Amino acid sequence: MASHSPFASPRTSRLLLGAVVAALLGAAAPQVSAQPHPMRPFGTLREQAEVQQRWLEQRMRTVLPALMRKHGVDSWVIPMREYNEDPTFSSLVSPTTFAARRRTIYVFFDKCAAGGRTDPGDGSCIERIALGGTSQGGVYEARRAMKTVTADVGGRQAELWGDEQWQVLKDVLEERSPKVVAINTSRTFAFTDGLTSGERDGMTEALGTKWSSRFRPAEALALELIATRLPEEEAYYGKLQALVWELTQRMFSAEVITPGVTRTSDLVWWWRQQVNDRGLGTWFQPSVSVQRRGTTAAALGEDPVIQRGDVLHCDVGITALGLATDTQHNAYVLLPGETAAPAGLTAALHNANKLQDIVMEELRPGRTGNEILASSLQRMKAGGIDGTVYSHPIGKHGHGAGPLLGLWDYQDGVPGRGDARVIPSMWYSIELQATTKVAEWGGQAVRMAQEEDAIIGADGRTRWAIRRQDQLFLVR
Repeated sequence: MASHSPFASPRTSRLLLGAVVAALLGAAAPQVSAQPHPMRPFGTLREQAEVQQRWLEQRMRTVLPALMRKHGVDSWVIPMREYNEDPTFSSLVSPTTFAARRRTIYVFFDKCAAGGRTDPGDGSCIERIALGGTSQGGVYEARRAMKTVTADVGGRQAELWGDEQWQVLKDVLEERSPKVVAINTSRTFAFTDGLTSGERDGMTEALGTKWSSRFRPAEALALELIATRLPEEEAYYGKLQALVWELTQRMFSAEVITPGVTRTSDLVWWWRQQVNDRGLGTWFQPSVSVQRRGTTAAALGEDPVIQRGDVLHCDVGITALGLATDTQHNAYVLLPGETAAPAGLTAALHNANKLQDIVMEELRPGRTGNEILASSLQRMKAGGIDGTVYSHPIGKHGHGAGPLLGLWDYQDGVPGRGDARVIPSMWYSIELQATTKVAEWGGQAVRMAQEEDAIIGADGRTRWAIRRQDQLFLVR
């Protein structure tokens, strides 16, 4: 496996090399289409990687310095070994880096805070050092061992290896003398508990009491670094959401469903194939379920044939450009002669919409997840809605970094994970359900579970990524 990121070489060199190769082959240099391919709505893999690389560079210049100062951290050390990466890893590296290199130790140091200098705001105050691994396209100062290998590898400098890395780390800390050495340990959040026991033991032993006594858990710092999204990412996220809507509406239509023939598993695999054919991925197996008048879930079984008069529900997600979506939509299969869903089913959906409105209004920066949950449920009950709220952050991960707003089986609050606070520039998946008795179904309770992704802007205002479902999709 190659050890260098393609971003490590200057762009001009790549262009010159491409021109030389094209000339030697007697062929014109390949052209990148300005218009997205219909089956590649987000561009080629190369184009996507270039976009993600720009995001990484911007995050390192703007997001990281602000968070280090917010949490009083002048140095942050993140060691990890290949295939046992810290959860922050994907937020710190280029899109062409899939694993740590042997051992990689990322070190961040605030030069301006240490020297009492004013931050010019261009990211230059934060030193970014990689002890092992690459520069990630110039994002880090990559340090290797002092010795040189002269055999058959062209006299290249050897890579750091084993315990010598801890000594190099010690030298880095001695040179800078930080007041705090932030590390990723937590008993609450998986996202901030990436320092393994082996790495911590090795680092503690090598650094000695002087530096290990300055270790401090960076729980909030790591959590918020992963959670914070850029304004530039929002435009791409809107496109992802639009694709989700397009596919759910197609899936819940006569194009895909033949009542009396099509099973729910057929829709699941239709979705998977559609996403795959576009060069995209998903972070969970999608699900499709049925509610039917006069029939229990147990009687329907795990893979029922869809019939006319059924209420359909899906839970689907897409991943692209390092971002994840999470969506639940609902549909109704029209009976012969019907042109719309029964009024009771429409009212059931609107009850879920009312609960969405409540949660969106309560979701504000500075509040904990448990505070938002409690106030939302209080308003829900006052409004006569029978429902539950189990919303979560989203973005880099489907179940993202940040405070939980309940779990389906924890409606009194989630200790620890619900006590974190909402911050600006994070995204949320507003996931909930409202259960309503439907007169047309003989008073049978119908559960309308909905999930739409929302954006909390840098100004603290919350809005839907594009929109929410307020009308049932109809299968004719």
